[in-house]
Amino acid sequence: MQVAITCRHGSVSDGLRDYITGKSEKLLKYFERVTAIQVTIDQGQNQNRVEILVDAEHKHNFVAHADGDEVKPNFQSALSKMEHQIKKYKEKIQDHRRDLPLNEIVENQIAESESESESE
Repeated sequence: MQVAITCRHGSVSDGLRDYITGKSEKLLKYFERVTAIQVTIDQGQNQNRVEILVDAEHKHNFVAHADGDEVKPNFQSALSKMEHQIKKYKEKIQDHRRDLPLNEIVENQIAESESESESE
C-alpha cells in the first residue's frame, strides 16, 4: 500500500509528512483491502483544506475532507470521517452468519457440500 501526500499552494514539512503517513497507514487496521491512500492539502490564504482519498479492492473509493485554519486538526477530522466510512462499509459487506445459532451454520454447510457433490 502506498501513501501519496500532495500540497497545493505551499509545502509540507517532513515531520508533518511522517505524521500523516503513520496515521494513514492505520486505516489498514479497519480494512485490509486498502490499496492506495492519497492525502491532498490545499493551503489557501485564510483556510486550509485536507482531503483523503482511499482506494480499495473491487472498485470502492472513499473520500473525506475537512476545512479549517490548521492542517493537523483538519487531517484528524478527515481521518475520523474516513475511519467511519470504512467501518460502515466493512459492516455492510461482512458475512453475518456468525450470528446464526450453531445448528443452522452446520445445516448450511451440509447443504452447500451436498450441492457441490451433486454438481460433480
